[in-house]
Amino acid sequence: MSSSPSPGFTTNLPAALAASGTSWSTVDAASTPGFDRDKDAGKELMSARGKILSELQERLYACGKSGDHRSVLLVLQGMDTSGKGGMVRHVLGMVEPQGVDHATFGTPTEEERAHPFLWRVEKKLPRPGQIGVFDRSHYEDVLIVRVNELAPPSVWRTRYDEINDFERRVVESGTTIVKVAMALSWEQQGKRLARRLRRPDKYWKYDPSDIEAREKWVAYQEAYQAVLDRTDTEWAPWYVVPSDHKWYSRLAVTELLTGALTSLDLQWPPADFDVEHEKQRLASLPRP
Repeated sequence: MSSSPSPGFTTNLPAALAASGTSWSTVDAASTPGFDRDKDAGKELMSARGKILSELQERLYACGKSGDHRSVLLVLQGMDTSGKGGMVRHVLGMVEPQGVDHATFGTPTEEERAHPFLWRVEKKLPRPGQIGVFDRSHYEDVLIVRVNELAPPSVWRTRYDEINDFERRVVESGTTIVKVAMALSWEQQGKRLARRLRRPDKYWKYDPSDIEAREKWVAYQEAYQAVLDRTDTEWAPWYVVPSDHKWYSRLAVTELLTGALTSLDLQWPPADFDVEHEKQRLASLPRP
């Protein structure tokens, strides 16, 4: 990615959000790194950058249809109410739906439990020319599994290295990985959960298990820190995105995806037919 700030930003956003050396528990989830204007200005910039993202995604899709094996994978990881679902709707909603592969990973099925934990993840990797989105991901196996003691430490501790090796293979196969850790404050999560309980149209979003996870807040902070410490790699770095302000987190992810696609230097595929001949054929057809 370019080291210069994109138009509208005060600094290079990937550098500002890089996870290296981050203390997860002290991240200011209400901050807006790289952007010093208000919500309205942020939404306006997101719309402008979204148009660029949309064109780049169309180029990626066209290249995939023409035999290019490259793709992009967006990994979204965050606590309940951090805004992962809204990120998919509002950011990926700006691009052509047929160019997006969306996957989420809940409780493993009986078949999935019979295989290594990355088996179901590999099956959901984006196809050539696609932007893949993991709304929750393989990191659940070192977060919820660790915090809820669903496997002994001797099992989940080996998974960090397995994930690193897996992601290296994915990158070497032609997929650019953009990993986003969505930082949410205790206070903001409480407000969002309370809002769901006040509004009948939001009951469907609420799960009583959200309170159980909230009770384990400190344990989750420790688990997220371990993820950043153990799996922030050169080939698949983490970006820590403050997410108390949804408009900012969506703008930030839009910019991260735009930068990732720009770095691919995507070109429109050349015609595999005689353009002038086809023009003549089209012009010569009589009106029915």
